[in-house]
Amino acid sequence: MTRATKDLGIWMDHANAYLTEFTTDPMTTRSIDSTFTHEQKSATMSKSEFTAHNKEQQDHAAYYKQIGEVILNFDRVILFGPTDAKAELKNLLNKDHHFDKIKIEVKNADKMTEHEQQVLVRNHFSMK
Repeated sequence: MTRATKDLGIWMDHANAYLTEFTTDPMTTRSIDSTFTHEQKSATMSKSEFTAHNKEQQDHAAYYKQIGEVILNFDRVILFGPTDAKAELKNLLNKDHHFDKIKIEVKNADKMTEHEQQVLVRNHFSMK
């Protein structure tokens, strides 16, 4: 059975994004990881706070760009997770007209297992 819309759930924080496509088949989750690690942060902080902040901004921009490229293939997206990374990403996407036709929602969520993420995605899109 082919679905009329393509739906995607993304649990994310500033370090990792777990992408789950809503399907009737067994759902699978894949991840995108930010390149800005705690080790990098410590190393750059020892140089200067400005350098660390600049590097962090560049890495977050690249991380959000990677996630955005995946989102372009979907009609509806739910961003969820414990930090403000989901809102930061949504704000960036709202400024880009490539995402105008994609319905993007944001929801607060705690740390979750892969199975819990898949249940949230299934429940969210099943009710739509």
